[in-house]
Amino acid sequence: MNQYADMVLVLELFFLIYFALLNGGYLFLNAVAMISLKRQMDRQVYADHPRIYTALKPPVSLLVPAYNEAATIAASVRSMLQLSYDEFEVIVINDGSLDGTLEELQRQFGLVPFPGACRSGIKTQPVRGMWYSTVHRNLRVIDKENGGKADSLNAGINASRYPLFCAVDADSILQRNSLDLIVEPFVEDDRTIAAGGTIRILNGCKASDGFLVSVGLPNKLLPMLQIVEYLRAFLFGRLGWSPLNAMLVISGAFGLFRKSSVIEVGGYRTDTVGEDMELVMRLHRIHRQKRIPYRIVFVPNPICWTEAPESLRVLKNQRMRWQRGLSESLLMNRTLLFSRNGGWVGWIAFPFTFVFEWAGVFIELAGYMFIFAGFWLGIVSGAALLAFAVVSVLLGVLLSVSALLMEEMSFHLYPRYRQLFWLLAMAVLENFGYRQLNLVWRFHGMLRWLFGTQAQWGKMTRSAKWNRSIRPDKS
Repeated sequence: MNQYADMVLVLELFFLIYFALLNGGYLFLNAVAMISLKRQMDRQVYADHPRIYTALKPPVSLLVPAYNEAATIAASVRSMLQLSYDEFEVIVINDGSLDGTLEELQRQFGLVPFPGACRSGIKTQPVRGMWYSTVHRNLRVIDKENGGKADSLNAGINASRYPLFCAVDADSILQRNSLDLIVEPFVEDDRTIAAGGTIRILNGCKASDGFLVSVGLPNKLLPMLQIVEYLRAFLFGRLGWSPLNAMLVISGAFGLFRKSSVIEVGGYRTDTVGEDMELVMRLHRIHRQKRIPYRIVFVPNPICWTEAPESLRVLKNQRMRWQRGLSESLLMNRTLLFSRNGGWVGWIAFPFTFVFEWAGVFIELAGYMFIFAGFWLGIVSGAALLAFAVVSVLLGVLLSVSALLMEEMSFHLYPRYRQLFWLLAMAVLENFGYRQLNLVWRFHGMLRWLFGTQAQWGKMTRSAKWNRSIRPDKS
């Protein structure tokens, strides 16, 4: 009987310590992010002043992979065409869409077929044709056979003309100064090979002809919960790892890369559903192995607005896919773990991600089941249950609220008191059911990966309610 009680006590302590370390790690990142954000905001004081290196900013190719994006593609392309940047091109890669995406682009932008040359540096699915806009000289469309997002990005890299490329999702809206801001790390430090910006939820906002007209909150619970989730992920997650040069992921919705560095490591891999994370990990691994100085940074100021899932089914598929992508990325780049020249990324970020975001799916679920089932059965004390609630739930609330506080102190994108009230409510509510539901979905994704079930992207239904009707551009 004593051995049984001792085993229960050991399990209680294990889960308490694990959750304390998990949230303690996030609190550390929170502190680093606070310092980094303050420096960023201090620099913003001089943002409107003339800059001596403005003319030195390199030209950029924006790559927009599109598969069945007819509802949003025109608005997204317009948001990119109106960017306040000196020299850039927009390349839309139509990945064998079946919903009339290419026809919508033809109608909106006056496309005509043109025999353009594509490099064959990275192998891709066959390109069926290239189209040029008669209205916007810097807009091209590649029509290719279906091969997935990674394959489309590789085709875009082959066709791009400029030294930097920016990968942008086809359902996204960029703010006018986003490209100006995200390119700055490349101008300031020639070691920079990749930079990521902030992703915000577009649901509830209003956009017209590619311009964000107003920032609002969605009227549905799921996307509103995701707003707080994204704030936490970007404002202290990536902002915390970035100063340590240990950021393991740049969102596939908005990331800027040095083209030569990506080509040297082989481009995007097409055998993973987490191509964005895998590429960043591979860039870390190869540059560390070859001892090549480099920087991979997060810049909080440039913002990309994207539509979030509004149904449980679509959100579930997304989170299962993300967890599978994490699993594949860690496995493919496992030699980065504790490597001789690993630095912060190999010795801290990679093991932290493995223990708390990969293995944590099993441990956290087991912890919740053991503590709450044990309390119901009478083998776990009330004191243990209370301690577990503090380290697993209340610290989670603290982290979400702190992310909201950083948003309010820095960007202040939601100025109305009613908006702040609802976001504060979501910061609390997401810790009571939503995060646990995400654990179940991620666990499902892990099982599918472990048992070799074929990856499925699922269908992302676009409501496009934020997109006001737009008229075709005329030549």
